[in-house]
Formats: sequence, C-alpha cells, structure tokens
Amino acid sequence: MEVTSDSRDFLDSPPAKTVRFGGTVAETLAKRERGDCCDYELLKRQLSDPEIKDGQLISWLQEFRGCVTHLTKDHEQLIYTILRLPWVGRSQAVVEEYMAFISSLVSAQTVYLCACIKMVVSHFTPKRVIICEGGVDISDSDDEDENLPRNFNLCHEALQLIIRYVPSTSRFLMPILTEKFPFLQKSSTTLECYVHNLLRVTIYIPSIRRDVLELIVGKMLKLDVGAPKSDIEEAEEVLNQRAEEGLFDMDEDISAAPPSLGTGMAHPVADRLDTLMVVLMAYIKDVCHVDGFLQVEKTKDLYRDLLSVFDKLILPTHASYHVQYTLFYLCSFRMGFAEAFLDHLWKILQSPSQPAVLRQAAAGYLGSFLARAKFVPVLTVRSSLNLLIAWIHRYIDTQDGSDRPACCDVSLHGPFYTACQAVFYTLIFRHRAMLEGDMKKGLEYLQSLNLERVVTCQLNPLKVCLPAVTSMFAAISRVYQVVFCYNIIERNNRHMLPVVRNSAGGDSVTTNTNPLDSFFPFDPYLLKRSLKLIEPLYQVWEEEADTEQLAIKTGQQGSRGDDDDFLFGETPQTESIVGMTPSSYDSSLHSPS
Repeated sequence: MEVTSDSRDFLDSPPAKTVRFGGTVAETLAKRERGDCCDYELLKRQLSDPEIKDGQLISWLQEFRGCVTHLTKDHEQLIYTILRLPWVGRSQAVVEEYMAFISSLVSAQTVYLCACIKMVVSHFTPKRVIICEGGVDISDSDDEDENLPRNFNLCHEALQLIIRYVPSTSRFLMPILTEKFPFLQKSSTTLECYVHNLLRVTIYIPSIRRDVLELIVGKMLKLDVGAPKSDIEEAEEVLNQRAEEGLFDMDEDISAAPPSLGTGMAHPVADRLDTLMVVLMAYIKDVCHVDGFLQVEKTKDLYRDLLSVFDKLILPTHASYHVQYTLFYLCSFRMGFAEAFLDHLWKILQSPSQPAVLRQAAAGYLGSFLARAKFVPVLTVRSSLNLLIAWIHRYIDTQDGSDRPACCDVSLHGPFYTACQAVFYTLIFRHRAMLEGDMKKGLEYLQSLNLERVVTCQLNPLKVCLPAVTSMFAAISRVYQVVFCYNIIERNNRHMLPVVRNSAGGDSVTTNTNPLDSFFPFDPYLLKRSLKLIEPLYQVWEEEADTEQLAIKTGQQGSRGDDDDFLFGETPQTESIVGMTPSSYDSSLHSPS
C-alpha cells in the first residue's frame, strides 16, 4: 500500500513551530556537573512552558530516556518539572513516549517511584475549570471533559507499567491513595471519579483491595453521619415546596425553571454519599457477576473483605444509615452469604469477650436484618429466633440462679435488652409470614418461644426497649394471644425509669423511657439513586388490621406512606444520655433525636 505524506509517522516529521534554546539534555547535564547551570535552568523553564509542542516534548523525552542513569537525586527539581507535564491530554505519540520515560525512570532510579505514583494518582480526578473574578478564584466546578474515560485508562496503563518494572509498588501505593483522597467537600463528580479509580486499581492489584475498601468506607461513613435522616428529609421537603410554588405561581416568569426534582438529592452531603453508594454497589455487582452469573469464589473473597471493614468501621459507628447497605446488597446475591452474615452477628452478640457496645450493635443489626431483608426466608428467620430466644432464656436462668436480685440496669444487661428488642422487632415484621399457610403451626411456634417468661422476668425488657417497638409488639402479641404486655407497660409507665449518665455537664439524673439508645441500621433508605438497587430487596412496614388496637392504645396516626415505618416520630429525646454505641466519627455520641 502506498504511503501518503499525510499518513507518515508523526515522529518522522519535524516538530511544527518549536523553538529550542541550549544544547542537548546530555550536554546540559554535563555542563551542570561542571558548575554551569544556565542551560539547566533554561531547560526547566522551557519544560514548564504551557505552550510546549508535541514534537518538542517527544524529542526531550527521548533524550531524557537516553541519559536516565544520570538523573539521580541531585536532579530532583528537573524530574518534578517533567512529572508535572500535561501528558494525559496529549497525542498518542506523546503518551507512549512519556510512559516509556516513566518506565525507564522507575527502573533506573527507584528514588522517584513514589513521585511517579503520586503523579499518576493526581490524574484520578478531573481538572478544575479556573474562573477568577476580581482576583478571587470562585470556581468549584469540574471540567466536564469528554476525554475523561481515555485519560483514566491512560493513568491505569501507566500505573500497571510502573508495577511491571517495580513489583514492590503496591507496598507504597496505599499511603499515596489515602493522601490524595479529595476533601469530602469537593463535588460529587470529583469524589465519584476518585473512588471509581481506586476500585479499578483493586482489579489489577487485588492485594490492596481490603485497604482500599476500608479507605472508601471510612470516608463514606463521615458523609453518612454528617447527613442525619431528619436533615435529608427536611431538605427534600423544602425542595418539593419550592417546586410546587414555582409551578403554581403564575405571576412568575414562565421561562424560569423550577428547582430540580430529578434523581439528585437536595441535601448536598447526601447527594455526594448517594453518588458513592452507586459506584460502590456497581463495583460489588461487577466483581461478583460475570455475564449475569454469580461467581461464588470471587463473591466469597469480596464478602470477607467487606465483613472485615464492617467489623472495623461500620459496626462501631452509631447513626450511620446507608453505608451498611453495601453488605446488605451483597448478601442478597445468595442465601449462603445472608446466613453467614447472621451467624457472624450472632457470634458477636453471644461472645462475653466482645465489648458490650459491639454486642449491642450486633443485636441491632441482627434484628434489623431479619426484619428488613426480604430475601431472607421464614425458615432462616425462625432458626435465628431460636438461637436468640434460647440465649435469652439462658440469661434469665443465670439471673434467677444468682444470689443477688436481678434489676433493670442497662449498663449491666445491655446485650440482653438489645437481644430482646431484636426478637420483638423481628416478630413485628415477620409474624405474618410465619402465620401464613398454616396458622395453627405458626401459633404453636410463637407460643413455643415462651415470650411470657421474657416480658415478665425481673429484668423487665419492655421497660427499656424503644417505646414504638414495645407498643407494636404488645398489640400484635395480644391479637394472636401469644403474650399479654399491657399490664406491664402500664405499670412501667407509672414508674418511669430514672437514668444516671455522664453528660457534658457532669452527672445528671434524667427520666427517660429509652436508656437503651436504640439504633436500627436497616431503617428505610433515603438516597434516591442507589435506592433502585435496595428497593426490590427491602421489606417495608405494612400496617395491617391487627395494629388498629395499637392506634387506640397509643393515639398514634396511621402510616404516612409506603416508605415510612411505625417508628416514625417515636425516637425519644436523648440529649443528656451518652449513646450506648459510640460513633467513630461523631463527637456528640448522641442518637439522632
């Protein structure tokens, strides 16, 4: 085939309109060794020129490669100038030459390994558009560059090249990935790009996956506890009200668009969290499924990594409402993973060697998962309840056999109370499924749990469980004549429990019906975009006829909608009570009011 002048290789043609001063790179380095630094400084200035042409850049990079063994620590400033070159957005010829130079540099001068890694990682986020008004930088927007996918691909190619030439690269990578993580106040796009690229690195460096997940989840938890549910709901309500006012105010300019009611979140922190939840759950799905089929071994490995992160970060964090759904989502892929998660929580709850706060948190997760995970069958629910109720009865036996009289004390019996609440909460949500099909057998099973003994024991769990849980459990258990709770509830109401806790102002005595400071980690999910993955798996609260008696007893209104549950408006004020499960990220340590 005839080669035309237009199809000649770029390297064969002279660079267009390039002006170069000084000698070759080798000559310039030699002059510097002799004490003549003029050409050396000129070279650095020319490399920093934003108007540098592709042809000239390629020529320099080739020369640098030829004398890479001379580019020792003494030439640090020159190397940093080269590493700041805008190579990613350039022609393919420049990209290939730059990667060849980086490969040669890390092979010959490992002292620059971390600098090269930092350079690559700095391209994991889009560059900002700089807008200045009156000498003040007012921009915080991202450059919507259509070349972003290509740029990110090039970054990962470069990182893989570095790893190929320096196999120990992975040991130096995590501190840099942590250091370069964008501030959480940055835009959703910036955070999304960086997290996406971090997860992509784990595909070809699987040894750092657990650390990467830990880094990402830690950042997401900060966002999660920084966006309380009440704030998210209020922001959405304000947005809806403004939209309605815009739609119905005919005096306004009809060309003015109403506030966006799209898939984004009105609360800015919740919007960033929602974006990251979508990225992380997409990663989980892609790792676990190939061509639509579940890869069991790969899923097991990812489950172990996520469970490790759960134990270290998520479980000890009080008042995180969304990040834990990553594990909820993975468990839905196969029943074996859901059962393994339940077993893991159960072992934490019943282990005396675990701190009480973690045991209580595990009980909260156990009850909430059993109640809300639609993919968990009744048989598994019953098996879990059997374990819980047997442990509760053994605990009561121990107290009855003790020389000291048992008393209602959360600080002494916290795991017991949270286990009782987990049983009540699970039965509230799953009793109907247990009774469907064969009502007689279902009732026999409920009666076999001997709940009468639990609610009438000296430890008095109905006194410290969340009032809404107590009330709903009492209503349902009376309808089916499983246990009668109202006499106990009324007696407890007459003797409100005084709670002594340390607060910011020292010791205080407060009357409160919920010293347990309860937390249900799988309460209704509020993030709009990622909700699409959770919604089909989630058991919402469905009010039924047998709860009408609760409304009569407590004066509560009916359900507000499908996305609400009976706990709405029932969480008591706990400002003077230190939370039972301290948060790793929230200095106040309080449950949301």
